[in-house]
Amino acid sequence: MIFYPQERTALFIDGANLYAAARALAFDIDYKKLLQLFEKRGRLVRALYYTAIIEDQEYSPLRPLVDWLDYNGYSVVTKPAKEYTDAQGRRKIKGNMDIEIAIDMMEMAERLDHVMLFSGDGDFRRLIEAVQRKGARVTVISTVRSQPPMIADELRRQADNFIELQDLAVDIQRPPRPQQLGEIALQA
Repeated sequence: MIFYPQERTALFIDGANLYAAARALAFDIDYKKLLQLFEKRGRLVRALYYTAIIEDQEYSPLRPLVDWLDYNGYSVVTKPAKEYTDAQGRRKIKGNMDIEIAIDMMEMAERLDHVMLFSGDGDFRRLIEAVQRKGARVTVISTVRSQPPMIADELRRQADNFIELQDLAVDIQRPPRPQQLGEIALQA
């Protein structure tokens, strides 16, 4: 990982994508540690977390995380998730945040030296190319070690740098909860 102490850096976190990648690698992210890790590596201008929330639910398991992030150094961007029924009659939820990430990244690109994208979505390849033309270096954080890999090959090739999420686990993972420790002991 190449970081320069004076470079202006911003984190763009595709919440659903990062959650899926970490889950595929069997660890939970400690967002306080994640923020601290990148604050040490340069001038962190902004850490943005993007997620869709189901508005009509009485309780959303995502709400406590979103509230915590909002009070602890992250700029949280949300929108209501859309619920629909597919052709087979299954209830589906759609909450794509690609446009929000793209707009914010393009607006900030000229004032940043280093853009960190936490996503493996191949739809971001052209965005990364455009941000690079504006002069910013782009690092993509995702994983190739899950089955299937969580990063699109074309995104990884377009990025200036790729960081394997599993390599960051030592620095950003949440310690197992006591309940999980008991389960681990029983499995041993």
